[in-house]
Amino acid sequence: ARAWGGGSTGSRLVTGTTELHTELERELADFCGFEAALVFSSGYAANLAAVTALAPHGSLIVSDAGNHASLIDGCRLARGATQVVGHADPEAVRKALATHAGEAVLVSDTVFSVDGDAAPLTEFAAACREHGAGLVVDDAHGLGVLGPGGRGAPHAAGLAGADDVVVTATLSKSLGSQGGAVLGPARVVEHLVNAARTFIFDTGLAPAAAGAALAALRLLRREPERAARARTVANELHARLTAAGLEAVRPDAAVVSVRAPSPENAVRWAADCRAAGLAVGCFRPPSVPDGISRLRLTARADLSEAQIERAVGVIGETRP
Repeated sequence: ARAWGGGSTGSRLVTGTTELHTELERELADFCGFEAALVFSSGYAANLAAVTALAPHGSLIVSDAGNHASLIDGCRLARGATQVVGHADPEAVRKALATHAGEAVLVSDTVFSVDGDAAPLTEFAAACREHGAGLVVDDAHGLGVLGPGGRGAPHAAGLAGADDVVVTATLSKSLGSQGGAVLGPARVVEHLVNAARTFIFDTGLAPAAAGAALAALRLLRREPERAARARTVANELHARLTAAGLEAVRPDAAVVSVRAPSPENAVRWAADCRAAGLAVGCFRPPSVPDGISRLRLTARADLSEAQIERAVGVIGETRP
């Protein structure tokens, strides 16, 4: 902030790009195993950019039913036609792609933000390749948690660096900063620079946020054990919550979802937890279309055994 100021002052193409942005893009691409990266002001903007720029008129977008709102909005804004398919269902993807003779792309989260379950990326990629379709995945909840040293779900699935795979990510989850990024082949990133409206017309990410994300990324490189520890904490939370009689979804990454009896109970439960010194998220309609309200816990690598035990105790004591 002292070196570059409080904000980027304008679009990345005008005055909004600093050395920090390009350093972050270079190191993020290298860490995740992709040829290039492009940083945006938010993960939401990154998803809008990737979907709209890669799905022109005449193309088909196949969208997983469990996708994040930013991917859904990207589908709505894109000029291609969208077909929503069943959650984490490769066969449904194949059937959708088989109905379209032109260009197509599958859009999916890697780890779904509500329940914390992982997409079958290997099977998704195989379905796409059978039909010559591209794959765009949002790794918001995979980066920093999955893959060797936290390099992300695509890296873990052997898809990093593939010329038919594009990955979006947020800098506000495991990296604890703000902003988003798109990673993929250099030709795709160049296309986004020239075609993605949320890059061309939006003010660039604040330099301090870019610097914070870069520092966090370098810390993750130095301490790769943090990713495995976050997964361990998530599994420990799940085991203790279910042992206490609570309905928790088995985590595939760091998100642990605990079912609540109703929206009203979920809101009150989260408030009671906070009053007892435990901060948890609360998901209720319209955020969750299936009508099942939840508490959402996010496992952290720095939680001690005593803190895990206390968290489970508070959640159990305050249950509706």
